[in-house]
Amino acid sequence: MIQNARVSEWKRAAWASRLLLLALLSPAAAAAQDAGAAPTAPRLTDGTVNLGGDGFWDLPYIRNMAIPRSDGEEIEIPFQPWARALYDYHQSNNVKYDPEGFCLPPGGPRAFATPYPAQFIQQEEPNRIIVIFEGGAHVWREIFMDGRPHPEGDALNPTYFGHSVGRWEGDTLVIETVGFNEKTWIDFAGHPHTDQLRTVERITREDLLTLRYEATFDDPGAYTRPWTTSWEIEFVPGGELQEYICQENNKYLLDLTDDFGQPFFGTTPPSN
Repeated sequence: MIQNARVSEWKRAAWASRLLLLALLSPAAAAAQDAGAAPTAPRLTDGTVNLGGDGFWDLPYIRNMAIPRSDGEEIEIPFQPWARALYDYHQSNNVKYDPEGFCLPPGGPRAFATPYPAQFIQQEEPNRIIVIFEGGAHVWREIFMDGRPHPEGDALNPTYFGHSVGRWEGDTLVIETVGFNEKTWIDFAGHPHTDQLRTVERITREDLLTLRYEATFDDPGAYTRPWTTSWEIEFVPGGELQEYICQENNKYLLDLTDDFGQPFFGTTPPSN
């Protein structure tokens, strides 16, 4: 894992050198630097906003989707009674059964709330977008951009990240995802979901350094109506992903006990 202090130092140095280079190559970038503003979002040759580039997105740690980083005010979550009871249970035991703590994938929008770097790769052929996450069990997402529909019936195989199709609405990437399994939590706080979950994500690169991320959760199995959260993500110019393997030497599982104090995995008593 890239530590926060290292990321900040890297970000300052990389951004200073990048601004100098941009200023030498681009009058617009130089003007933006003089005005104290970040340069505009880069674009591909066809005019589409480039969500990638030389660097990575420094994903924030959003522990509770009800308290988004965009404004800090708590969202009223429209729980169904059983979902509220399960959420309260997770809170009461300090979320110790979080599947991501077992090195399972975060699933869905939570991947953008897990504090490791990520990169976007936009492909013309095949027409799709790949998102690579350094953390969260070292996973990736595939977003189909060719207009295909979601599979239906038995063809929709429930997975951690579901089946995602995307489209552009102006400069905003809109991603609709269905087909989630029930092996993940919506967030670290323990908001549950069912396999009826459908998400709509809206991703906008507001400038070179800023990505606005918004997610709407529509799960009639757990909530009485859809609800939305959002936050901003910063870009680290020149940053590179590193290898991180969550499954290696996960000592947390060795000490994990159930509600009766018994080992959660295996029969070995927890260490003192």
